This record gives sequence, structure tokens and C-alpha cells, in this order.
Amino acid sequence: MNPSADAGLNARVEDSVRTRLALFPGARFSQQRIEFQLAQARRIRDVGDIDYDVSFGRQGGLDIAISVTLAEDGAEGRGLTFGGDFPVIYEKDGTFVRFKLDLLALTYANNNAWYGRPDAMLAGNPLVEGEPSGEGWDQWVESYVHYGIYGITPINERLYFYGGLSGLASYSVGQELFTDETRGWNAVEDAYVGLVGGRTDEAGNRLSYNLTLGRQRFTLANGFLIANTAANGKERAALQANARWASDLLALARIRYNDTMLEAFYLDPDELPDIDTETAYAGLNFEARPMENLDIGLSYVTSPNSNFNYFGPTGDIVGTREGLQVWDARFTYTPNGAGAPGPFFGAEYAVQSNKNFDMDARAGWAEIGYSFPQARWSPTLSYRFARFSGDDPDTGTYERWDPMLSGGTGEQWVQGANHFKVVQDSNVIAHRIQARFRPSPKVEIVPQLWAFHAESKTNIGGNPALSFLSGTEYGYEANITAKWFVSRNTYVHGHLAYTWAGDATRDALGGDADDWLSAMLFVRYAF
Repeated sequence: MNPSADAGLNARVEDSVRTRLALFPGARFSQQRIEFQLAQARRIRDVGDIDYDVSFGRQGGLDIAISVTLAEDGAEGRGLTFGGDFPVIYEKDGTFVRFKLDLLALTYANNNAWYGRPDAMLAGNPLVEGEPSGEGWDQWVESYVHYGIYGITPINERLYFYGGLSGLASYSVGQELFTDETRGWNAVEDAYVGLVGGRTDEAGNRLSYNLTLGRQRFTLANGFLIANTAANGKERAALQANARWASDLLALARIRYNDTMLEAFYLDPDELPDIDTETAYAGLNFEARPMENLDIGLSYVTSPNSNFNYFGPTGDIVGTREGLQVWDARFTYTPNGAGAPGPFFGAEYAVQSNKNFDMDARAGWAEIGYSFPQARWSPTLSYRFARFSGDDPDTGTYERWDPMLSGGTGEQWVQGANHFKVVQDSNVIAHRIQARFRPSPKVEIVPQLWAFHAESKTNIGGNPALSFLSGTEYGYEANITAKWFVSRNTYVHGHLAYTWAGDATRDALGGDADDWLSAMLFVRYAF
């Protein structure tokens, strides 16, 4: 922001900041993590201050812009302790403590939710309390407040200790998807500690490591296998706001050398008490960039204990999730580099088996797209095909894909704003056409067209109303999402989705299936 006349000094400071931040393309953005990394970078000699800004990336994700101000005088402490501004409580000599406040208000509405047939679609669903949404127009409001304290402090020049403790209060009122009861809930969200460190050698190679333990969020790679590590709704409220993410326990060890990363984890998700399956997951994840613009990944996940049941074609229990083994391989390739015009590709394939019974379930996806960053609104167009196997009733092998904790956003594995609620990522073939438009770096518009088909007509384990299908045509959806970074602290997000049933779904509902329209808008303020 205030470059020196000494170009060598400017270059040294920029390189030092890049090294301390250790931000790599494709990494998952975390507000807490980048604040911690900025605190480390402020210790660099000749650095006075560092800040960052967020905008939308050309092919999804975010662009992070780092601004550095060179020091003119000696570095002073920052934060309330030194008469500074909220939310920083204390920052000096690498020790950084800040207060977190995250506020969200959301309004959601449906017309003919569940195709106007909640009697069939929600029969026996444990989330139903009182009157669920259904035929006609229903609307509700959700909100949450996430508050806490997070900090990091150096043990020595290369090793830091960090931690976070927070609570989350959520509230829902109105005619929600599963209930019309007003609910509120307040509980601990994050509660974790960790050690992070590393070094950079004379050749510029960067080694970093992170060991952490406690209640916190975890996403495995792109969320295809693991994303939703906490459950929402029911007594916890804030179903669509998806307020809670922290697992009951995460033990994670991660080591990274340049663009190569290996992590080992043990995860106990925070399930709803009334439907807690006591499932835990453990696994290994490897990611690398063997050549420029090509990213690959390999994962192994197992479930050491679980009471979650798998049901065979006659409704009998064939086994539980305990003993599940998952192998996953994936890649993304952007020949011209991220942000440049041209094509991009991606694919993933995973196989599930079980140590305790005969299981062979498979899932995968492939995507091709093209980016036009120099064109008006920087459009990106893509097509994605995804398949999640169903169970073949004519074999003794169980073949229905277990979606585990898959999820994320509507551009990841929440497939369809409405349709995902009816048919999750199991026994489904999904076609998606998607575009991205950026009228400005702070605004992104994402329209999608979806077609959903069943892989097997036997659908035991899915929505009870769709247990046996006359055909494979589930349904179709058109939706559009708009996002706006009003500022680094304020974010606005909304969607419209229109979904109509296919012949298989309509037949399963006795020919009575109304078209489903949903609308959502939320405003989030966080610092």
C-alpha cells in the first residue's frame, strides 16, 4: 500500500508475507485461520499492517487479496488492550486474541412443499413435529448468533499454539418444512486447541503442519464424502440456515510440503439426539499437484462404529455402517490456469465396501466447463454428470450408495435446492447444467438446470413414498442463486427454485404431485 523506493525491500516483504500466510490455490477459506496467519505475518520486520479482502473467483470459490502496509515506526500492540478497536482484544509479538460475532437472519418460503404431499413424503419422518409444510404457500424465519473467542500465540519462532471457544444460539418461527413449532436453542459450538508450525528452506520449499483436537468443523476435500459434520433442525432450529457445523470431536493431523498434503483424521459428527446413530469416521487424505494446473486427490475413510442400518430389497436389515470402507480418487484440471479463458475438467470415483457383509456401492461424477473471464460478466459454463448407485434386488450384494456426510452448498453436493430434500445422494443419476456470471467482483449469479433419474427402481432406504418406482424419472429443477459481498463483513444470499415431479415420482404419489416453488433470502454479518 506504501511501497518503498527500495524494490528489493518490497520484494523481500512480499515473499515473507506469502510464506507466513501459506495460502494455496484450492485451499478451504477460514476466517479464523486467515486472521491467525495475518497475526503471524505482522511479526515480519518492516511490516506495519496487513489486511485482506474477499471477492468471487472466476470458476467458483473466492479470490483473496492481501494488502500490506510497510512500517514507518516501531510496531505497536493492537486491539482493545492498547486502546484499539473491536473485535481484536490483544495483538502483540505474535499473540493474537479476537472476539467473534456472526449474525444471520433468513426468510424462507415454499409453495407446495413436498409436491403438496407431506402426508406421503414425510410419513414416519422423525423430524416432523406439529404441522409440516405442504400444499399452498408457507413461510418462516430463522436466525442465529454465533459468538466466541479465538486466539493464537507463539511457542517459538516456528511453532504456535491456538484455540477457539464459542457458543451458538438459533431460533425458528413460522411454518417450516417439518414443523410449525417455534424453537430456540443455545449450545457450545467450537471448542478446540491445536499446534501449527513449519519452516521454509533456502530453496523456498515450504513445510507446514497442523495438529488439532476438539469440537470443530471438518470438510474432506470437496465435500463429496464429508461436509456436514453437524445436524440442524428439530429442537436445534435454523434448518435452512444450517447454523451448526462443529462435530462433537475432530482429531486431525495435517502435514503439507509445498503443494502436497497428507492428513489423518478421526471424526465424531454432532448428530441430532433423537436420531443419533453413534457413527464415527476415520481416514486418510492425500492431495498433490503433480503438474501445473492439475490437482489430484486420494482418500480412504472407514467407520469404526455405527448403528446406522442398511435395508435390503425386502426391507430387512442387511447390516450397519460399522465396518464401512471407502476408497476415493479425484482430479481437477484447468489447462490454461485458474482465471484464464479456456476449458476446465474434473472427475471423481469412489467405491464402498464393508468388512462385515457383502457390499459394493459406487459413486462418481465428471464435469466439463469453459470460462470466459474477458467477456462481459465473466461467464463460466459447465455440465456435470453424477451417479450414485442403487441396490439391485436380483443380487445378494448390497449396492446402494451411502451418502455419509456429503453436502456443502448448492454448487457442491446439495443437488437441487428442493429436489435434494426428496432424493439425497443415493440411488440417483443427476445431470446439471450450470453458469456463473459476475456483474462485479463482489456479485455472483449462478443459474442451474437439473434432471434427476433413479439408478434402480428399488429404492428401499430412501424416501418411504418412493420405495418402489414404476420408472426412473424422479424429476427436474431450475434454480438461480444470487450472492453479494456488500463488504468483507456483510454478505447477502438468495435463491429461487422451481421443481416438478417426473413420472416415477408422480406415479408413486398416486398421480397427485404439484409443482414446488421455493424462495430464500438471508443476510449475514460477521466480524
